[in-house]
Amino acid sequence: MNKINNLFANKQSGKKLLSLYFCAGAPTLEGTVDVIKTLEKRGIDMVEVGIPFSDPMADGPVIQDAATTALKNGMTLSKLFDQLESIKNEVNMPLVLMGYLNVILQYGIEAFCKRCVEAGVSGAIIPDLPFDDYLQQIKPVADRYDLRIIMLITPETSEERIRFIDEHTDGFIYMVSSAAITGAQKSFDEAKQEYFQRINAMNLRNPRMIGFGISNKQTLQAAQQNAAGAIIGSKFVTLLNEEKNADRALDRLMEALEA
Repeated sequence: MNKINNLFANKQSGKKLLSLYFCAGAPTLEGTVDVIKTLEKRGIDMVEVGIPFSDPMADGPVIQDAATTALKNGMTLSKLFDQLESIKNEVNMPLVLMGYLNVILQYGIEAFCKRCVEAGVSGAIIPDLPFDDYLQQIKPVADRYDLRIIMLITPETSEERIRFIDEHTDGFIYMVSSAAITGAQKSFDEAKQEYFQRINAMNLRNPRMIGFGISNKQTLQAAQQNAAGAIIGSKFVTLLNEEKNADRALDRLMEALEA
């Protein structure tokens, strides 16, 4: 079974999952492997590894800066695959690559899916992938490699489209808390809470993870109450850049999530 499916299938009743995002190659080129191994050791359930790109349009300044640093450090998709392959027998949690379509198309869809499997990657999130292109071009290839392509929904996504996504995807649905770019928020307003509750009431087939803006106890609890778990990106990326050490960054993140 794909590790993503296995994670949700074996989730203990009532347990809420926590997934963290960081950008490969930032703050250091060779630090990617250490960050992943540290996060697994510390009990993080799933990790999203960002593929650095020069124009990450869905990302706020924190993740944009991390991508710029990673590219200056010399990180490439090929180098990332080599790094991940070196630890694939040591890491049991699901690894999900998050990157933009242009990078993947340049690498080649078939080659990308094949290298994902070889490197122990269970899924990919492609924020700018049109759903029709996913169905026609990406899904048939990804399915052959048992690779999960995770689709995003936002408060603006229609119920009809959400049900269509739910029907044609597997693994989990990435529920974006806001239609804005990534970045930490202090709280989720009433409109976001209503959005969470509306999606809850749809009783979708796929589990959902909520991301964008989670940085403290209030936003974490709101996400966990309305989904299988939460995804934290910008806050962890900021702390990782400041500490240059995954253990210390995670200590500070956990402190922030309790405040």
